[in-house]
Amino acid sequence: MLGVPARHERVTHVEHVPARQAGQAGWPKWAPELLVTRLANQGVTGLWPHQYEAADLAHRGRNVIISTGTASGKSLAYLTPAVASCLDGGTVLYLTPTKALAADQLRTLRELRMTQLRAACFDGDTPFEERSWVRRHGNYVLTNPDMLHRGILPRHAQWSTFFRRLRMVVVDECHGYRGVFGSHVAQILRRLRRICSRYGSRPVFMLASATASEPGAFAMRLTGLEMAEVTVDASPKGSTTVALWEPPLTELRGEGGAPVRRTATAEAADLLADLVLADVRTLAFVRSRRGAETVALSARAKLADVAFSLSGTPAARPHATAEPSEPPPSAEPSESHPSAETLRPHPAAETLRVEESDWSDLPNKIAAYRAGYLAEDRRLLEKALRSGSLMGLASTNALELGVDVSGLDAVLIAGWPGTRASLWQQVGRAGRDGQDALAVLIARDDPLDTYLVHHPDALFGQPVEAIVLDPDNPYVLGPHLCAAAAEIPLTEDDLPTFGPTTPKVLGDLVSQGLLRQRSAGWFWTRRERATDLADIRGGGGAPIQVVESSTGRLLGSVDESSAHTTVHTGAVYLHQGESFLVELLDLEAGVALVSGAEPDYTTFARDVTEITILASLRSQELGPGRLHFGEVEVTRQVVSYLRRRIQSGELLGDEPLDLPPRTLRTRAVWWTLPTSVVAALAGEGFDLGGAAHAAEHAAIGLLPLFATCDRWDIGGVSTELHADTGLLTVFVYDGHEGGAGFAERGYARASDWLTATREAITSCECQHGCPSCIQSPKCGNGNDPLHKRGAVHLLNTLLGS
Repeated sequence: MLGVPARHERVTHVEHVPARQAGQAGWPKWAPELLVTRLANQGVTGLWPHQYEAADLAHRGRNVIISTGTASGKSLAYLTPAVASCLDGGTVLYLTPTKALAADQLRTLRELRMTQLRAACFDGDTPFEERSWVRRHGNYVLTNPDMLHRGILPRHAQWSTFFRRLRMVVVDECHGYRGVFGSHVAQILRRLRRICSRYGSRPVFMLASATASEPGAFAMRLTGLEMAEVTVDASPKGSTTVALWEPPLTELRGEGGAPVRRTATAEAADLLADLVLADVRTLAFVRSRRGAETVALSARAKLADVAFSLSGTPAARPHATAEPSEPPPSAEPSESHPSAETLRPHPAAETLRVEESDWSDLPNKIAAYRAGYLAEDRRLLEKALRSGSLMGLASTNALELGVDVSGLDAVLIAGWPGTRASLWQQVGRAGRDGQDALAVLIARDDPLDTYLVHHPDALFGQPVEAIVLDPDNPYVLGPHLCAAAAEIPLTEDDLPTFGPTTPKVLGDLVSQGLLRQRSAGWFWTRRERATDLADIRGGGGAPIQVVESSTGRLLGSVDESSAHTTVHTGAVYLHQGESFLVELLDLEAGVALVSGAEPDYTTFARDVTEITILASLRSQELGPGRLHFGEVEVTRQVVSYLRRRIQSGELLGDEPLDLPPRTLRTRAVWWTLPTSVVAALAGEGFDLGGAAHAAEHAAIGLLPLFATCDRWDIGGVSTELHADTGLLTVFVYDGHEGGAGFAERGYARASDWLTATREAITSCECQHGCPSCIQSPKCGNGNDPLHKRGAVHLLNTLLGS
């Protein structure tokens, strides 16, 4: 990778993670002999200590969460007691965030070839004629929270036999249940527990998670049950070298003349091509579907040019038909031609095991993976990776849950994946048969990415984040209380199951006419489905249907709260790897009309925001200022959208929009500085509005390091003089109705968070501010005013340094 001298300065840090030896394997005495025999035929000789401990706890009736790294065998830890329960006459309910992972688990169960194990998926893809069989005969049912919420719990009487014998509930990949979605799942699990109690069962809950901070506390918050935790990973693992990589600044100029950094996807494409040439089996994680396909196409184009330089015969220019079920794109990415770095014959090509006559097939060594592939296509990709006919794969993080491709030589991560837990989960994909592995984190043009590649101590040797959710949020709890009352009328005895805020929320639901209170409890009396009140993966409101204008085909839906920013007129909309342009967003009709297109740019919505303080719930001193956490009302209006070229990040235009404002009641963290301090800063010549604005942008960018959120989950406002405080004030708020716990986490970690914010600004080598430090892609004020040096002084003052 460093064969090109110009790349040397891009590596900001190299960390060596030592190898780990396996613990002693063995089987618990209660493990069914038939299961042990079947697994032995697959080469499994026993459970590692962490698997043994978790499985044994579950078998003995203890609720438990196993929280260990990628490829540590978590599935075998829950499979062993689950199959034992089925063979003993019980039933098992398996929950996963995605249908793809449920299908993979079903394949694993069927490969055991045990007739007593009647495993079946029950989700939106299950044919109706099969559903009655699953309800009557299935003893290992695999589903997802959405189907449990809408299809199983409301029809619990049809599942009475299954629920009476339910011994175990497996919640897989539970680290994905965070924020508002996680809060909804927490209430669905409480409804499940209540239904089980109705039928006389008390199943053990066994949760499986990637490495997380305080997993027992998180699992207890998710399920409402006491929870044991298993966190010591005893699986074998080779050593891994992790490199932090910062793309260089380019000659291009963005908003306000700010320099533009080379994109992480362009760097990833170059590195993917180089590693494949060096015979290194590599997986590149890219944040978007379009980005993953761009990386694959660009890397294949580079390999085509290398093949031509080595053989003198032009290789077929890459097109997507080399990938499973892909229609060919109408045009190649704008920068798919090789850079000067890759035009010269590549020295790594000498090590690639390719016969001279096969150079023309070199581009087909790389493919893209995206959501929406058929199961047989995923199997083809797995087989090709294992055989070596495919050496490079560019994927979104959907691959974390959908395909078994652990055991690679190298992993490229194009942009911070959001959490340390996700980072280590993706890094864990590298490492085959105990061999050494390579992982490279490539920084995007973003304040958090900039901070991390210059502060490796924030990544290495640090505990992973706590998973944040707030099941007591009344906007989440209310709809699920209605759904629970529709399933079985609520009684006083049920209230502790749903949490301490339940009595107040029930009172509100009665006053709104959603529930009726009688001496026997609370009843749902409406004709419509109570489950329709909760949009568990969205933010509430009727979803916007996305429809292809030329055919009338329904492509999908977007929750109402995010429609203004994702399917506004002119937006680029992605669906299962295909890109569309939004022709019209009709909010009254609840429809966004789109047409197929292959633009070479992405779009970013920009909004302006006003904020009113409703209540300060907690406050404390912070340097000469004061820090608050409380309830606020936010009025946001999307006013325009930016178009940026995919490969280079070049700003192509800022297009105005005419959309109505939206009002949101949520929670925020904010800090103020007294007039005397602000006057002193103004006397030094700092633009106070620009300084506060810059600090706000950077703080939004850094909060995801301390709370498990994305910068798009939160928003901010800054002002020299706020009407409610009478002081210079900077707000950061949760972008979900009622709050999601992110701002509260910021309040708890304010000193660390704002210190990291200051360091991110000072680490960036630009003079006056750029997207890597203080500019925001969603700023409705055009990133004006911003004052980089003033932001640093403001944060120094606040932090007392």
